[in-house]
Amino acid sequence: MLNRLLGLFSSDIGIDLGTANTLVYVKDRGIVLREPSVVAIQAGTNRVLAVGDEAKRMLGRTPVSIVAIRPLKAGVIADFEITEAMLRYFIRKVHGRRTWVRPRVIVAVPSGITEVEKRAVKDSATRAGAREVYLIEEPMAAAIGVGLPVQEPAGNMIVDVGGGTTEVAMISLAGIVFSRSVRVGGDEMDEAIVQYMKRVYNLMIGERTAEEIKIRIGSAYALEEEMSLEVKGRDLITGLPKTLTITSQEIREALQEPVTTIVETVRTALERCPPELAADLVDRGIVMAGGGSLLRGIDKLLAEQTGLPVHRADDPMSAVAEGTGVVLNELNILRGAARRDGI
Repeated sequence: MLNRLLGLFSSDIGIDLGTANTLVYVKDRGIVLREPSVVAIQAGTNRVLAVGDEAKRMLGRTPVSIVAIRPLKAGVIADFEITEAMLRYFIRKVHGRRTWVRPRVIVAVPSGITEVEKRAVKDSATRAGAREVYLIEEPMAAAIGVGLPVQEPAGNMIVDVGGGTTEVAMISLAGIVFSRSVRVGGDEMDEAIVQYMKRVYNLMIGERTAEEIKIRIGSAYALEEEMSLEVKGRDLITGLPKTLTITSQEIREALQEPVTTIVETVRTALERCPPELAADLVDRGIVMAGGGSLLRGIDKLLAEQTGLPVHRADDPMSAVAEGTGVVLNELNILRGAARRDGI
């Protein structure tokens, strides 16, 4: 009874708990928070010093007494206590730090995670202050968020390229007919750039620099006008700071392995799905969402490799969070689905 009473003063929220970024959608208010999934803690303890944007600025630049970490790896919780602290911070921030308010929460999770990993997400959200917790698979949330007609008896394919995972799903009649999840995404692209710079130029760069290179000149398909960028790092031979210029062709070569993995995952999904639904895609095409879909030319490459039209969502980074917002209005349906799935 007390929970119900307190619920009158709370707002239902949807959380896109991503490896790279966390977005929070509050019912009737839209997306109110989007911050990096990074937490800075006191070394040797779990004392949280900073979360989100402030913590990300500390990555690679902290003194020995401070550790900046990302508590989610490949779309799942790697550090339970730090994830809980991060969720508590975000939930309190959107509720104006009213600790007595306990909202109902929907959390989007990768389709390929185990029951144990699902339980870890639910427990973290509950301990962080949620009154009730429901899980929704990321590709379904993304498909709803970009406005696909998921309830129709026809095939809809969504490719959600996130920070830690790429989710490919065929959806029909409000259900996932076939899905495939690989732990390759934006983080793998950043790591590929780091390794390329180390292997070719003996230059050590940090993950933030790698991400900046990917955003500014990264591509999956040949550009009409190639670009170049000045990169600063540490020379592995001399140990001294060094500056050099790299081209978009080189970064495309560096990204070839993770990009190929994503394309092959989509091809495999197309081969496995029922022929009637696959035929629907000839007209409907494939929709891409997630921050990784912003990589230049990845939609062109996917279209070339599959022979299907490929569309990028208008706001790919918000798709999953927007989907949780739509589902917040259908909590009764979701509650039943959660009970059926044993989630």
